[in-house]
Amino acid sequence: MVLLRRVIGDALRARRQGQHRTLREVSTAANVSLGYLSEIERGQKEPSSELLAAICDALGARLSELLREVSDTVALAEQMPGVLLPVQDEPVDAVRRATGRGVRQVTSDGAVAVSVRQDSPLKATLRSTRVRPSERDVVCAA
Repeated sequence: MVLLRRVIGDALRARRQGQHRTLREVSTAANVSLGYLSEIERGQKEPSSELLAAICDALGARLSELLREVSDTVALAEQMPGVLLPVQDEPVDAVRRATGRGVRQVTSDGAVAVSVRQDSPLKATLRSTRVRPSERDVVCAA
């Protein structure tokens, strides 16, 4: 099962770390306790819409951008067999043996890469990253 709070937390952490900012800096700017922001980033707490908007504001990001990124990640997960529903002919143990702890990757339109670790038949951990332009396939017209 994909936990929305984990995907949201991963997206927030990636934005914060991309800005080389500390939890303390962002928690102060968003007026949220450092511990609570840490729990949100680790996917242990699910923020309210008001709190999520405050954190996005503190990061200089639009809420719609963050939600679009989260939506893209979840959409990719939905396309992967066994992430949202168990795969009938591919038990989790076999996936773990074949791929090393059930880690699989997929990319969508070259902009987002998602890695999925299948922890159990009903639990998966998603990690999404934006693919940098230098990592994309470049097509040149002659």
